[in-house]
Amino acid sequence: MDATGDTTTTPRPGRYTIDPDGSTLSFRTTHVFGLLPVRGTFALRGGSVDVADPLPGSRISAEADAASFRSGNAQRDGAVRSARFLDTAAHPLITFVSEEVDAASVSGTLTVRGVSRPVRLSVVRLDVRADDFTVRATLQVDRTEFGVTASPGMTGRRLDLTLEARCVRG
Repeated sequence: MDATGDTTTTPRPGRYTIDPDGSTLSFRTTHVFGLLPVRGTFALRGGSVDVADPLPGSRISAEADAASFRSGNAQRDGAVRSARFLDTAAHPLITFVSEEVDAASVSGTLTVRGVSRPVRLSVVRLDVRADDFTVRATLQVDRTEFGVTASPGMTGRRLDLTLEARCVRG
Protein backbone atom coordinates (compact mmCIF):
# COMPACT_ATOMS: atom_id res chain seq x y z
CA MET A 1 0.00 0.00 0.00
CA ASP A 2 1.13 3.54 -0.58
CA ALA A 3 0.91 6.48 1.86
CA THR A 4 -2.81 6.91 1.14
CA GLY A 5 -3.56 3.24 1.85
CA ASP A 6 -4.07 2.37 -1.82
CA THR A 7 -2.62 -0.83 -3.21
CA THR A 8 0.47 -0.13 -5.30
CA THR A 9 0.18 -1.63 -8.76
CA THR A 10 3.57 -0.54 -10.12
CA PRO A 11 6.96 -0.25 -8.43
CA ARG A 12 8.23 3.15 -7.36
CA PRO A 13 10.38 4.83 -10.02
CA GLY A 14 14.11 4.15 -9.70
CA ARG A 15 16.76 1.53 -10.34
CA TYR A 16 16.30 -2.06 -9.22
CA THR A 17 18.69 -4.98 -9.55
CA ILE A 18 17.54 -8.50 -10.34
CA ASP A 19 18.37 -10.80 -7.43
CA PRO A 20 19.72 -14.03 -9.01
CA ASP A 21 19.15 -16.02 -5.80
CA GLY A 22 15.50 -14.96 -5.60
CA SER A 23 14.76 -15.42 -9.31
CA THR A 24 14.16 -18.34 -11.66
CA LEU A 25 14.00 -18.90 -15.40
CA SER A 26 12.21 -22.16 -16.08
CA PHE A 27 11.18 -23.85 -19.31
CA ARG A 28 8.82 -26.51 -20.54
CA THR A 29 9.09 -28.35 -23.87
CA THR A 30 8.73 -31.85 -25.29
CA HIS A 31 11.05 -34.68 -26.33
CA VAL A 32 10.74 -37.95 -28.30
CA PHE A 33 8.47 -36.74 -31.10
CA GLY A 34 6.53 -34.50 -28.75
CA LEU A 35 5.40 -37.34 -26.50
CA LEU A 36 7.40 -36.69 -23.35
CA PRO A 37 7.39 -33.45 -21.36
CA VAL A 38 10.71 -31.90 -20.42
CA ARG A 39 11.04 -29.26 -17.72
CA GLY A 40 14.08 -27.46 -16.47
CA THR A 41 15.81 -24.24 -15.56
CA PHE A 42 18.49 -21.73 -16.44
CA ALA A 43 20.27 -19.67 -13.77
CA LEU A 44 19.84 -15.93 -13.96
CA ARG A 45 23.11 -14.03 -13.62
CA GLY A 46 21.36 -10.75 -12.90
CA GLY A 47 20.24 -7.58 -14.56
CA SER A 48 18.64 -4.24 -13.92
CA VAL A 49 15.22 -2.66 -14.10
CA ASP A 50 14.92 1.12 -14.41
CA VAL A 51 11.30 1.93 -13.52
CA ALA A 52 10.18 5.24 -15.02
CA ASP A 53 7.14 7.42 -14.56
CA PRO A 54 5.34 7.03 -16.88
CA LEU A 55 5.92 3.27 -17.08
CA PRO A 56 6.57 3.07 -20.87
CA GLY A 57 9.89 4.88 -20.29
CA SER A 58 11.16 1.96 -18.19
CA ARG A 59 14.12 -0.17 -19.29
CA ILE A 60 15.04 -3.76 -18.44
CA SER A 61 18.13 -5.85 -19.09
CA ALA A 62 18.78 -9.40 -17.91
CA GLU A 63 21.33 -12.18 -18.40
CA ALA A 64 21.04 -15.94 -17.96
CA ASP A 65 23.92 -18.39 -17.91
CA ALA A 66 23.43 -20.65 -20.97
CA ALA A 67 25.65 -23.37 -19.45
CA SER A 68 23.34 -23.58 -16.44
CA PHE A 69 20.74 -25.48 -18.54
CA ARG A 70 19.34 -28.22 -16.29
CA SER A 71 16.56 -30.68 -17.10
CA GLY A 72 17.32 -33.46 -14.64
CA ASN A 73 18.97 -35.66 -17.28
CA ALA A 74 22.77 -35.25 -17.36
CA GLN A 75 23.16 -36.75 -20.85
CA ARG A 76 20.50 -34.45 -22.34
CA ASP A 77 21.87 -31.43 -20.43
CA GLY A 78 25.36 -32.02 -21.85
CA ALA A 79 23.96 -32.41 -25.37
CA VAL A 80 21.96 -29.17 -25.11
CA ARG A 81 25.03 -27.26 -23.87
CA SER A 82 27.11 -28.65 -26.80
CA ALA A 83 27.82 -26.92 -30.12
CA ARG A 84 24.88 -28.82 -31.69
CA PHE A 85 22.37 -26.85 -29.61
CA LEU A 86 23.24 -23.86 -27.38
CA ASP A 87 27.01 -23.89 -27.99
CA THR A 88 27.63 -22.50 -24.51
CA ALA A 89 31.42 -22.45 -24.96
CA ALA A 90 31.07 -19.85 -27.72
CA HIS A 91 27.85 -18.21 -26.44
CA PRO A 92 27.86 -18.29 -22.63
CA LEU A 93 25.05 -15.77 -22.13
CA ILE A 94 21.38 -15.54 -23.00
CA THR A 95 20.39 -11.86 -22.85
CA PHE A 96 17.24 -9.78 -22.93
CA VAL A 97 17.00 -6.01 -23.42
CA SER A 98 13.62 -4.29 -23.34
CA GLU A 99 12.35 -1.84 -25.90
CA GLU A 100 8.78 -1.24 -24.70
CA VAL A 101 7.24 -1.75 -21.25
CA ASP A 102 3.64 -1.56 -20.11
CA ALA A 103 1.66 -3.08 -17.26
CA ALA A 104 0.71 -6.19 -19.26
CA SER A 105 3.79 -6.93 -21.37
CA VAL A 106 7.43 -6.25 -22.08
CA SER A 107 8.77 -6.22 -25.64
CA GLY A 108 12.44 -6.41 -26.42
CA THR A 109 15.30 -8.35 -27.95
CA LEU A 110 16.25 -11.85 -26.83
CA THR A 111 19.71 -13.08 -27.84
CA VAL A 112 20.46 -16.81 -27.79
CA ARG A 113 23.50 -18.41 -29.39
CA GLY A 114 24.48 -15.05 -30.88
CA VAL A 115 21.13 -14.66 -32.67
CA SER A 116 18.88 -11.75 -31.67
CA ARG A 117 15.12 -11.77 -32.22
CA PRO A 118 12.24 -9.56 -31.06
CA VAL A 119 10.02 -11.11 -28.37
CA ARG A 120 7.09 -10.11 -26.17
CA LEU A 121 6.79 -11.34 -22.60
CA SER A 122 3.33 -11.40 -21.02
CA VAL A 123 3.28 -10.16 -17.43
CA VAL A 124 1.08 -12.58 -15.50
CA ARG A 125 1.77 -11.40 -11.94
CA LEU A 126 3.36 -8.44 -10.20
CA ASP A 127 3.83 -8.29 -6.43
CA VAL A 128 5.01 -4.86 -5.30
CA ARG A 129 6.42 -4.00 -1.86
CA ALA A 130 8.14 -0.87 -0.58
CA ASP A 131 11.69 -1.60 -1.77
CA ASP A 132 11.33 -4.57 -4.08
CA PHE A 133 8.95 -6.33 -6.41
CA THR A 134 8.57 -9.76 -7.96
CA VAL A 135 7.32 -10.17 -11.48
CA ARG A 136 6.25 -13.34 -13.28
CA ALA A 137 6.26 -13.22 -17.07
CA THR A 138 5.83 -15.87 -19.75
CA LEU A 139 7.03 -16.27 -23.29
CA GLN A 140 7.00 -18.97 -25.96
CA VAL A 141 10.07 -19.18 -28.22
CA ASP A 142 10.75 -21.17 -31.36
CA ARG A 143 14.29 -22.49 -30.91
CA THR A 144 14.87 -22.71 -34.67
CA GLU A 145 14.55 -18.91 -34.93
CA PHE A 146 17.72 -18.71 -32.81
CA GLY A 147 19.71 -21.22 -34.89
CA VAL A 148 19.08 -24.15 -32.53
CA THR A 149 18.04 -26.65 -35.18
CA ALA A 150 19.56 -30.00 -34.15
CA SER A 151 17.33 -33.08 -33.71
CA PRO A 152 14.17 -31.93 -35.50
CA GLY A 153 11.26 -34.14 -34.54
CA MET A 154 13.03 -35.67 -31.57
CA THR A 155 13.34 -32.41 -29.67
CA GLY A 156 10.51 -29.92 -29.18
CA ARG A 157 10.68 -26.88 -31.41
CA ARG A 158 8.96 -24.52 -28.97
CA LEU A 159 9.85 -23.75 -25.39
CA ASP A 160 7.47 -22.18 -22.91
CA LEU A 161 9.58 -19.94 -20.68
CA THR A 162 8.53 -18.57 -17.30
CA LEU A 163 10.57 -15.85 -15.65
CA GLU A 164 10.06 -15.08 -11.99
CA ALA A 165 12.35 -12.18 -11.10
CA ARG A 166 12.81 -10.57 -7.70
CA CYS A 167 13.93 -6.98 -8.20
CA VAL A 168 15.50 -5.04 -5.32
CA ARG A 169 15.69 -1.27 -5.15
CA GLY A 170 19.09 0.34 -4.86
